[in-house]
Amino acid sequence: MKFAVVVFPGSNCDRDMYYAAKEALGEEADMLWYKDANLDGYDAILIPGGFSYGDYLRCGAIASTSSVVNQLREKAEAGVPILGVCNGFQILLESGLLPGALLRNKNLKFMCHFENLVVENNQTLFTSEYEKGEVVSIPIAHNEGNYYCDEETLASLKANNQIVFTYQNNPNGSVADIAGITNEKGNVLGMMPHPERAVEAILNSDDGLKLFQSMLANWRERYVAGA
Repeated sequence: MKFAVVVFPGSNCDRDMYYAAKEALGEEADMLWYKDANLDGYDAILIPGGFSYGDYLRCGAIASTSSVVNQLREKAEAGVPILGVCNGFQILLESGLLPGALLRNKNLKFMCHFENLVVENNQTLFTSEYEKGEVVSIPIAHNEGNYYCDEETLASLKANNQIVFTYQNNPNGSVADIAGITNEKGNVLGMMPHPERAVEAILNSDDGLKLFQSMLANWRERYVAGA
């Protein structure tokens, strides 16, 4: 399986994403500068965290206007798995690939610590290796992680089982304790916690590795004979 890690000016979790795919998972991965990125030939696309364009205007807003986002839309429509974490989630929201918005944390402070997440839906290509209801320990590191959507959108997310992760103890004020959601098709996941920072026990948790293993298992099931 071959992963593309899209790097924007201000990305700072790109190497973590690369390490998770290349070293922890043991698959192919490339870091692609956003201006030169050609996403053809990749089996999955990773949009890392950080502060793209310094978070000017709104987090992810400027990055969402870049030409590589047009490729993301095409790949999403074609069913290619896309994972956006933290600032990557913000970019997916600003690009319209996922519904809703991210506001300042309710305490108006940057937060960086481990949080317990509940796996609400394990029937996705990102969560098939988890058990439904499983509690996992994944770090957060954000200032604008307070997920918001209107009641109609929330009802739609619930009806379509698009809420994949929730916070066990909501740290930022997110509506319905939401930590991560997918698009209706289920191939685009955005989440604020960082699974790529929890792929080895030495990092205090390896609970995030199952997310990448789920992506790999889904790819093998679809494309590798006898898998």
